[in-house]
Amino acid sequence: MNTMKRVLITGMSGAGKSSVIQELVERGYRSFDLDTPEWSEWVDANPGDDLTPADGKDWVWREDHVRTLLSQPDADLLFVGGCATNMDRLRPFIDLTILLSAPLATVMTRLEARSSNGYGRTLDERNKVVELISTVEPLLRNNADHEIVTDRPVRATVDEILRLSSS
Repeated sequence: MNTMKRVLITGMSGAGKSSVIQELVERGYRSFDLDTPEWSEWVDANPGDDLTPADGKDWVWREDHVRTLLSQPDADLLFVGGCATNMDRLRPFIDLTILLSAPLATVMTRLEARSSNGYGRTLDERNKVVELISTVEPLLRNNADHEIVTDRPVRATVDEILRLSSS
């Protein structure tokens, strides 16, 4: 019986997670962007928690939905992309964690190009992303099995993810 390998693609806003997941889907891989309302939700943040993406609000995975997704044994490879404060609670279901990072200028360019409803589009949100890159990204790096800098075409990033996932 084949065991499914579950790969988490994580990183800060603007690192390229959604683009990578979209490319994986286009290549026929079972892949889900967890940074969408289907899989995540805004909740009230703990008072004094300044590591949240919005003032007084935190973006968290819907743990029951994500746990069910990660528990399904119906694919050789399953890719999920996202970053949430409660993702550590679901790490036991993850076999490989890949951190996507990018130079700050690249991240800012990507965020500015987002649609009006995309996180990071406003100046306040971009300033928050800069802060979170300096505080949260090192924590993600400590828990990642691999890191890929995404200052290259998405196809090349996905090729590297597939290589790392098959080893």
